[in-house]
Amino acid sequence: MAFDVIASTFQQKAIAKTPWRKTVEVGLIGFGLMIYFNIVGLTGQFMERWIIESMATLAHTIFLGIAIGAGALAAHRNETLSPGARLVHAALAGLIAGAGLAILVEVLNNFNVRFMFVAMSPKLLAFLSFGVNAELASLALLAGGVVLGAFGGMLYSVPGIVRKPLVVGLASVWFVGLFAELILLASQFEVMEDIRNFFFTWEGQRLEGAIVVFCVAVGLSAFWTARGESIMTNYRGKGARQQKGIRYSLWLLAGVLFILFPMAAGSFFGQVLMLVGLYALMGMGLNIEIGLAGLLDMGFVAFFATGAYTIALFTVPESDVACVTPPCDYLIKIIDRPLTWFEALPLAMLASLVMGVLFGIPVLKVRGDYLAVATLGLGEIIRVVAVSDMAAPMLGGSQGLLSIPRPVLFDFEFSDPIHLFYLTLVSTIVAAYFAWALENSRLGRAWMAIREDEDVGQALGVNLVDVKLLAYGLGAVFAGLAGAIFAAMLASIYPHSFQLLISINILALIIVGGIGSLPGVIVGSAMLIGTPELLREFGEFRFLAYGIVLVIMMRVLPLGLWPSSVRKRELQTLEEAERLLKDRGAEGQKA
Repeated sequence: MAFDVIASTFQQKAIAKTPWRKTVEVGLIGFGLMIYFNIVGLTGQFMERWIIESMATLAHTIFLGIAIGAGALAAHRNETLSPGARLVHAALAGLIAGAGLAILVEVLNNFNVRFMFVAMSPKLLAFLSFGVNAELASLALLAGGVVLGAFGGMLYSVPGIVRKPLVVGLASVWFVGLFAELILLASQFEVMEDIRNFFFTWEGQRLEGAIVVFCVAVGLSAFWTARGESIMTNYRGKGARQQKGIRYSLWLLAGVLFILFPMAAGSFFGQVLMLVGLYALMGMGLNIEIGLAGLLDMGFVAFFATGAYTIALFTVPESDVACVTPPCDYLIKIIDRPLTWFEALPLAMLASLVMGVLFGIPVLKVRGDYLAVATLGLGEIIRVVAVSDMAAPMLGGSQGLLSIPRPVLFDFEFSDPIHLFYLTLVSTIVAAYFAWALENSRLGRAWMAIREDEDVGQALGVNLVDVKLLAYGLGAVFAGLAGAIFAAMLASIYPHSFQLLISINILALIIVGGIGSLPGVIVGSAMLIGTPELLREFGEFRFLAYGIVLVIMMRVLPLGLWPSSVRKRELQTLEEAERLLKDRGAEGQKA
């Protein structure tokens, strides 16, 4: 009863908020964002990154977006008011947001705060004040906040058929300008030179190119807004076989474009896609342990290192440190030469399998968070051993192993990142098939049984020892395959390449993509590994956006970007049960 009273009190307070209070809250959020972006140094990083050459930098667009967003949000929170009143509230929200920059200009002009905030430099003051008098710049910032806030309110108030194309057009110009350098890298063809020079320079997007992008985006968005519903209605009216044929055709087209893209885009994109594929391979292995069997493994990088070191030991020429101890020395003496990469690959996967089984034996009886700590310790043991002087005669110690040969198949050497990407792609497809087959096998069902409850699974006849060791061993095989490709990519390996952060990243991509979901692993790898690689030009600040997106995504999509069908059914069942209990409780209170 007391909880109900407290909850009803909070609801009353939320209802009692006046329109002005809602507007001020929105404005203060914009105010805080304006201050924050300058204090942490984002403005200094982005003030020279042009979105539209010589007109608008990335910092300008961020500030414009905050002020316009504040106005639109204020109008949304006061949508019951008249259009004129909403416009006033939107302008006020923009004014408060703009006041953040105006106050910052006055502080920088009159006080030296750089001893506390390194980013507060004279260069920042010159940027925010447009090179004019500080007082005049402050007034201009306040007036600009009012105008932009009102524009945001107007944008929210206009009909969707007008608003959506405008928003899509502005967003398209921003995204094209943001990724202008990547687009230039991907379009280095002589036949595209004139088009490329029309739209871009290496400084950013040209004004005429931005106008074309805006017009095209607005036109396409307006067409879809007007005709999209009829197109979808026509699609739904087709038979099931026709719908399936259309979907398969689209997936086939997307697959062909994806396969051809690295050849067209160049080595940089091939390198990024190869890293995505390597993490997807490891994610599939860890997904067996965590997503299917429920075994939280924080030392998964040890299997990755095992595959890489095994490839190096069996393929590096004898003059380069490798193979001075059994068993690789014994095998190489039999065949009288180092192995090729493809010959050593089965040995790397076998070594990873054995390591996974040995890894799982000490933690068979450990569950929950204790399992995570135990596996973390085992993973660190592997890394410490690899860097130790004791193992240096075989593993090279901190000097690592060099001169690892590239994979060669039928006299074709996989020497370019694009070639290695295709090797990774084929490996990922094959691994995904085996992971799917394991998930839908009797063993996969046994894994899912012990994931839900080990005691119940054991009572139903599941052999916990066999099932757990198979999960560790088979999961390790995927990581060993990824490690073998990784060694070929670098042509050298070092113990410091196998840090705990790799295990954390693999776990994160599984959670983001969707625990227990194979497509989710690939999507999570693209999001967590591919996106930061593409945004390297923004330095460490790319991880700020990365973290914000993750927090928002986990709030909006707690099951991941592509959750497994099993977990979706479980969530729906749980929600239905909670709803049923709530309804019964309400009926009991009425009675």
